Amino acid sequence: MPTEPHPEPRRVRLTAEGPALIDGPVDLVTDDGTVLHCDRFTVALCLCRRSKIYPLCDTSHRRAARPRRQ
Repeated sequence: MPTEPHPEPRRVRLTAEGPALIDGPVDLVTDDGTVLHCDRFTVALCLCRRSKIYPLCDTSHRRAARPRRQ
C-alpha cells in the first residue's frame, strides 16, 4: 500500500496575553461540526472566549484586564 507524503506541520504560536496564532491556511472544525476555512497566512484563534466571532479572535481580550502573573 503506497503511503501518502506527510503534509508540512502547521506552526501554532501561543501568546502570553492573547490568541493562539496558527500559520494558515487552515480549516477549523467547531464543536457542532461546522468547518471554517481560513485562507489567511496567519489565523488568530481566540483562547479567552470573549470574541464575538469565536473561535476567531476579534481582540476582545484587550478590553478586559486579566489577573497579573507573579
